[in-house]
Amino acid sequence: MTIPLKTFLQTAEPSPADVDHFLAGNRFPVVEGRKVTFIYRGEADAVNLRCWVAGFAAAQPFQRLAGTDLWSVSIDLAPGSRIEYKFEVIAGGQSQLIVDPLNPVLADDPFGANSVCQAEGYERPIWTEERDDVRQGSWEQVAVDSGAFGERRNLQVYLPARFRRSRSYPLLIVHDGSDYLRYAQLGVVLDNLTHDLEIPPLIVALSDSPDRLTEYSGDRRHAQFICNEVLGVMNDRYPLIDDSRSRCLMGASFGAVASLHAAWLNPGLFDRLLLQSGSFAFSDIGRHQRGPAFDPVVAFINRFRESPGHPSKKVFLSCGLYESLIFENRSMVLTLQQQSIEVLLEEARDAHNWENWRDRLRSGLTWLFPGPAWMVYE
Repeated sequence: MTIPLKTFLQTAEPSPADVDHFLAGNRFPVVEGRKVTFIYRGEADAVNLRCWVAGFAAAQPFQRLAGTDLWSVSIDLAPGSRIEYKFEVIAGGQSQLIVDPLNPVLADDPFGANSVCQAEGYERPIWTEERDDVRQGSWEQVAVDSGAFGERRNLQVYLPARFRRSRSYPLLIVHDGSDYLRYAQLGVVLDNLTHDLEIPPLIVALSDSPDRLTEYSGDRRHAQFICNEVLGVMNDRYPLIDDSRSRCLMGASFGAVASLHAAWLNPGLFDRLLLQSGSFAFSDIGRHQRGPAFDPVVAFINRFRESPGHPSKKVFLSCGLYESLIFENRSMVLTLQQQSIEVLLEEARDAHNWENWRDRLRSGLTWLFPGPAWMVYE
């Protein structure tokens, strides 16, 4: 019989057998409506909950259950939320960040892995999971001799299942493409949405940068690379629809800045933009507070806000409510709409991470490139 969390935490002197029974009979963290309780078992001087959530205390201290090696902390979390976290375990004067040993749900990113707390009402979208009934697209490596950067760079190119050279296809160019593929399951998402007729078959070019903080922050070399060199190679090699409405730039964080910057410098070339958690920092009064890496971003966004022009016709934005960038992304909506650009912003109870961006891909891709399944007539 499972011991309820409240009953167990009120136990005066739980035995080691009681602790074992409690841990074996529950899933962790324990979600009870808006209340989420995290549990750690082990000897320590102190334990803290560390979450990457804007506005949340940097460290939430655990309390030790008297007479045991069990620690707990509870937080309030709105339904539908998804947050990533680690435990900070302090012992013998040493501090160590670890994933939650009791929670098997992990999220990978370029810096390692985090534990994932899925609040009541959150479910991983089914269209992000591989399916046996879906044919997979194929992948090719394509080299681009870049005059802008003075070196050869490689693209990964996705060709949809049933690709035919006798047909013409829309083009999607993705910044940080390898990370989207690995951490946001982009290939699986493309396969599933194409199979379900939610998007038309797309050709997708995945681009990566060896110095993204420089190249993605308003660098004219990068805009030349994407808009002249990558687009030129893709047009030469593949049967693409020769229409700006069938070309889209996509990116997250600094990749969203790079997408907007390239389209801004080349109006009429890309009529679709998919921008996720854009690092659209700006300064209306005084100096920004985001550190030197943001200096060129702020310089570009300030110029963009003064003279946005018409970089695209449709822009999909997404951002987490638990991100410090939510204000800047909301501000971007009005700036774009004032230029008669069609804009859709999707907000989510999540933070600045790859699985947040993964979970918004269906909304963005189907809005920018609706397939037959979305062609509903009333």
